[in-house]
Amino acid sequence: MVEGQLILSFCYIIKTQYDTMLITVKRIYTCSTYTIAKVYADGKYICDALEDTDRMLDDSMSEAEILKHKLKGKTAIPTGKYRVLMDVISYKYSNSSYFKRICGGKLPRLYNVKGFSGILIHTGNTAEDTEGCLLVGYNKEKGKVLDSKKAFEKLYPMLKTAHDIGQPIWIEYKRTY
Repeated sequence: MVEGQLILSFCYIIKTQYDTMLITVKRIYTCSTYTIAKVYADGKYICDALEDTDRMLDDSMSEAEILKHKLKGKTAIPTGKYRVLMDVISYKYSNSSYFKRICGGKLPRLYNVKGFSGILIHTGNTAEDTEGCLLVGYNKEKGKVLDSKKAFEKLYPMLKTAHDIGQPIWIEYKRTY
């Protein structure tokens, strides 16, 4: 290897190790029972998502204010930017043969969401399958996301790779309506 190539390779490793990965969730539609969004990884469209109803909460609000407007199990998390952790075992899903096989029961978990805990990115199809979590899939049917496992299996390896090389992972929720 030529000295210049070695330096470029070293610089790439250093840059890759400290860059951050940004998942962007652009909410495009909400109603009284669910919210539909588009999911992007570092600006590239990955899949769609379904969440609970967006009650217009945002991370600039106090936790007390968020809790005042939150309906347990029926409210999307506040818009804002949150860290994603990849090394926490989900007690709810760790015994699922699917999640054991795909991610060892360690689902992507959002960290430090005011008024919410245990927020995951996982599979599911309807608002009944989420309690504030982000369900990935493809919005081919009104009020649902389909092919959820296919979407999870597209997104999860990207998150895992970023985690494994030391990139911090962030997720940002935005509204477009």
